[in-house]
Amino acid sequence: MTSSILVTGGTGTLGGHVVPLLHAAGHEVRILSRNARPAEDGIGYVTGDLLKGEGVEAALDGAETVLHLAGGPKGDDEATRNLVRAASRAGVGHLVYISVIGADRVPLAWMRTKRESERAVADSGIPWTTLRAAQLHDLALTMVEKMAKLPVFPVPGGLRLQPVDSREVAARLAELALGAPSGLVPDLTGPHVHGLADLARPYLRLRGRRRPMLPVRIPGKAGRAYRAGANLTLRGAEVGKRTWEEFLAERLG
Repeated sequence: MTSSILVTGGTGTLGGHVVPLLHAAGHEVRILSRNARPAEDGIGYVTGDLLKGEGVEAALDGAETVLHLAGGPKGDDEATRNLVRAASRAGVGHLVYISVIGADRVPLAWMRTKRESERAVADSGIPWTTLRAAQLHDLALTMVEKMAKLPVFPVPGGLRLQPVDSREVAARLAELALGAPSGLVPDLTGPHVHGLADLARPYLRLRGRRRPMLPVRIPGKAGRAYRAGANLTLRGAEVGKRTWEEFLAERLG
C-alpha cells in the first residue's frame, strides 16, 4: 500500500540516502525546500520555510507521514514546533524525527534544541517515532579535516565518538517511516568507540600527512559530560556494521 511522505532536510546527507529508499518502495515522496525546484527522478518538491513557518501547512497537504531530518546549528526547536503545529492541523498520521545521542545528557545549546525538538514531537498528539543516532561518519570527517589543517592536531582528552554510517541510519529511518509509530526507539551507533586521535590517524595516513597530537581539555559542564561518555550509548543500542576505516577508504581512497 503506497502512502504520501513529506521529508524535511531531504537534500541533506541523510535525505540523499533515505529519499531514494522510500521512492523505491513505491511511495509518493515530497521534499520540503526553501526554494522552488522542479520534480526530479519522480521526487516532488514543495516550498516552505520551517523557521518562519511559511508554506508548511500547504506542503503537508495530503501527507500521511512526515520524516523530519532538517536541522542546523540553531533554531531546530522552533522549526520543529512550527512543523508539529502544522502537521497536527493537517492530520498527519506518523511523525518520524532524527535526533542525536546525548540530546538529554550533554549541556550544549545545540543539544538542548534537539531535546526540545524531541519534546515537541512527543507532545504533539501525533503518533510519533524518534531515533537518536551517533555522529555520522560524514560529520566526523568534516571535523577531522578542519583540525588537520592546523599545524598541531588538538585531541580533547576523554572525548570519544561512535561514528555511524549515514547509509545505515538512512536505512533504519526508511524502515521506521514505513512502519508503525514506535515512540523512542533504540539508539543507533557505529561499531566502534574512537578517541579523536583514533579517527585522525587513518585520515592522516591516507592523506600522506603528519601532525603532532596536542592533548587539550574541554572546559566546563560540557567537558565533564563528554569525559563521562554522555554522548555514547554503550548498552542497548542497535549497532551499524560499516567502520570508520572502511568509510575513509571509500571516501578518500
